Amino acid sequence: MAALGAVATLLSAVSAATNNTINSQIRLAYAGDNGMYVSWNTFEQLSNPTVHYGLSPHALNKHAFSNLSVTYATSLTYNNHVKLTGLKPDTTYYYLPEHLLHEDATAYSFTTSRPAGDGTPYSIAVVVDLGTMGPQGLTTYAASTTSKNNILKPGEMNTIDSLTKVIDAFDFVWHPGDIAYADYWLKEEIQGFLPNTTVAEGYRVYESILNDFYDEMTPVTSYKPYMVGPGNHESNCDNGGTTDTANNITYTVDICIPGQTNFTGYINHFRMPSAESGGTGNFWYSFDHGMVHYITLDTETDLGHGFIGNDQVGGSEFDNSGPFNATLNAQTTWLEADLKSVDRSKTPWIIVAGHRPWYLSHANASGTICWSCKDVFEPLLIEYGVDLVLSGHSHVYERNAPLNNGVVDPNELDNPSAPWYITNGAAGHYDGLDALQYPLQNYSRFGLDTHNATYGWSKLTFHNCTHMTHEFVASGNGTVLDSATLYKRRKCSLKKRGSHRQQQHHHL
Repeated sequence: MAALGAVATLLSAVSAATNNTINSQIRLAYAGDNGMYVSWNTFEQLSNPTVHYGLSPHALNKHAFSNLSVTYATSLTYNNHVKLTGLKPDTTYYYLPEHLLHEDATAYSFTTSRPAGDGTPYSIAVVVDLGTMGPQGLTTYAASTTSKNNILKPGEMNTIDSLTKVIDAFDFVWHPGDIAYADYWLKEEIQGFLPNTTVAEGYRVYESILNDFYDEMTPVTSYKPYMVGPGNHESNCDNGGTTDTANNITYTVDICIPGQTNFTGYINHFRMPSAESGGTGNFWYSFDHGMVHYITLDTETDLGHGFIGNDQVGGSEFDNSGPFNATLNAQTTWLEADLKSVDRSKTPWIIVAGHRPWYLSHANASGTICWSCKDVFEPLLIEYGVDLVLSGHSHVYERNAPLNNGVVDPNELDNPSAPWYITNGAAGHYDGLDALQYPLQNYSRFGLDTHNATYGWSKLTFHNCTHMTHEFVASGNGTVLDSATLYKRRKCSLKKRGSHRQQQHHHL
């Protein structure tokens, strides 16, 4: 309680300065088959966060509330979470949280998940390694160490712009790790991208970057569910090993502030359907949506033998992180049970996402590829016939062939028995894109990197129970630069149901 008192004092001091530049950061997340989490931020703690909702924007005749109004020592806001239950499937609802940070009281809207067994075609958007855009992130200028190829052209759309423009083209956004890149605040200052501040005041810069990102995402996340997973930039700050190349100085001291360590901001900001799927917090969970079973994995901690350490992934950002479940093999035990429980007659597709890849053509493979993830997850993904594995972490795009322990499936995309692997960490942040290693691995089928200087996101379209298409969408102009369709030979008993979905002008 003492910590909350200190936060309250801090909030009262900064709210006047930030109230004109922050919105309520409204975000949605599926909460089981018949529920939806509604989250938003306020400057003061709410005793009973409340959401009003209904089937008409003019009749919000139901309400739900909770006691979840949480924060941490250096946060400038409180995160409020309310779960709506008993909702009809595939139905548009209108809603309005109480105590928003702006005066506009127009109702927002969302559409609940499609029921398992619904064979109606649909698409989703996938982004990884997406940071804030604008003066504190990806923009028309860059740090001195960033390739000029990787800045935005004047008037060019960024990834958030691109998602907002085509928001009615996908059902939800999946973001498996590296959100906002607020932990880069000192690196951005050292490289001359942001003005210098003191370490003691660093939390203001960190929180400002977080708020910028969640504000920018609100036109999307207040309308479409935003399903997230943990990445290394949610784990801990990245400032302890920052190097000032121009002055030949390496900062090796740990200056991480509260909120940057142990996934603190990530834990407070989101509510994912782990309780509904037997998972753990915002770290690993699953959910059904139409003909697909989705699984979010945690590649940062709890890989069967405790949390990741320096000897496993070549980095030090995990030393203060996790594990988040005291039971050995907690995540893999859960994963196997979850995979066993999938009813392939209703959800024939199984799609898995985790932040770190284990198949990639990368020039710095020793610090990028997660061999522990491969050892722990791959046998289960093969055994239970997972169709597609998505990752990021490396800021490139690479579409690979279906692989079984590094061996290309002879059927390629024509009814393979092995999972298909795609890495797309090219959504964009201030530091630009990475380089693939040439020649590409023998399993690589298409790649984009810093030489192409193209930011983009993935669009997955499920046509029916046998065909699924992955597209790389260039954020700048919306063109599709890569497309491939996976075919699985199986019989289907799915039904296309009458939808309660309707086109409406959503609140922006």
